[in-house]
Amino acid sequence: MAEFILSAFADEAGGGILDQIKALQENGFTHIEPRGLDYGNISKYTPEMCRELKKVLDDGGISVSAIGSPFGKINIRDDFEEHFELFKVNIENANILGTDKIRIFSFYIDEGEVFEDYRDEVLERLERLCDYALAHGVMCCHENERGIYGNNDTRCLDILKSLDGKIKGVFDAGNYIIDGIDILPTYKMLEPYIEYMHIKDGFYAEKRIVPAGKGEANYVELMREFDKKEGKRILTLEPHLKIFKGLAELEQPGGTADRLKDYTYKTNREAFDAAANALKEVIALARA
Repeated sequence: MAEFILSAFADEAGGGILDQIKALQENGFTHIEPRGLDYGNISKYTPEMCRELKKVLDDGGISVSAIGSPFGKINIRDDFEEHFELFKVNIENANILGTDKIRIFSFYIDEGEVFEDYRDEVLERLERLCDYALAHGVMCCHENERGIYGNNDTRCLDILKSLDGKIKGVFDAGNYIIDGIDILPTYKMLEPYIEYMHIKDGFYAEKRIVPAGKGEANYVELMREFDKKEGKRILTLEPHLKIFKGLAELEQPGGTADRLKDYTYKTNREAFDAAANALKEVIALARA
């Protein structure tokens, strides 16, 4: 049995870092994967800004599980060198924030193009990121994301096997569902390379994201599989739920709101809390 570490993209709870810390604390989470912060995306933070951020997080009893960076989330045709220079700053920031992980992607490929035509260039760029990060004590963790080279099971496996020892995987079931990928066989295939999970569920036909255990990812069984390894294993909540701010105005018995209660929320914080509760329910069921 693993020791689950509960983390989150707390910017989805709304507000600045103090509001994010409050949301984490009140949901019993001990870690954050910083992304959207008071002064913009974590990738734009300077080392000095990260030192101040670290103080605030320490005061709130919150640790950093990984840097929620957007590196590798540019088109494969875009200039890489400027991107790489900013990445180097973020590796320094990871060290300041006390994490040895940074989330990355494998570059967007234009619609209609053959993804495999760009394999060598993708791997070359990823290896440069990974080599630099490892030299500074940080592991690059690749997330499957729609539209990037590693958006499906086979290309993710190719990346992880080709750069074995230099890169790890972030398993995002919700993203795989949006791309029509079967969850459990994919998890079992990629499991040797998976470092941690992003937690969200979804429906294949609707291509819609819902809380863990409420969609078609078979989250209870997925969590049982993830729980088989000993040691600390990170679960990072990424709700991506719909916010319908006008819902309160429709809350009449039998009214429109009744048809919108299917995982649609009035506020970001309400959505975040619902997603957090769903994750804890899934863990409890998996271990029952």
